[in-house]
Amino acid sequence: MKNDTLYLVGLIFAGLLVAGGGYAVYAMTRGLRNNNPGNIRYNPSTLWAGLASPPSDGAYCVFVTPEYGIRAIALTLQNYVAVDGIPSTVTSIISRWAPPTENNTASYIADVDGQLGLIPGNDYVDLSTQLPALIAAIIAHENGIQPYSATTITSGVQMAA
Repeated sequence: MKNDTLYLVGLIFAGLLVAGGGYAVYAMTRGLRNNNPGNIRYNPSTLWAGLASPPSDGAYCVFVTPEYGIRAIALTLQNYVAVDGIPSTVTSIISRWAPPTENNTASYIADVDGQLGLIPGNDYVDLSTQLPALIAAIIAHENGIQPYSATTITSGVQMAA
């Protein structure tokens, strides 16, 4: 009976992927489940607007809506450039966002460059106009899918202004 159940679950999973229902599978990623599509780690000293109660799942922030999670990504990226003085390039931003001590940063940079249509080594981004696209690329890389509409991403970015 146990093997029959596992077989059935495997068939359902395969059917979802083949039938285009991949979102149903990916919707359960930690980042999407927590409305934290950038997988921002929880730090009790950072009082993000829109934190849920409880504010974390033990390691990562939990937000009440995806817009608040997107807002947190936007503020973080903007601060990297405006406050910390990091160059406004995908290479510099992603190296800070996803350091090599925890990630395959080179692969992450290549993925984001590719999604944005930028040339590696010449991957300047204008955050005043390209921030929504950069965030969408980060969400896709972090979660394996980018399920949010342009309106949702724009709303989160505008909340950071």
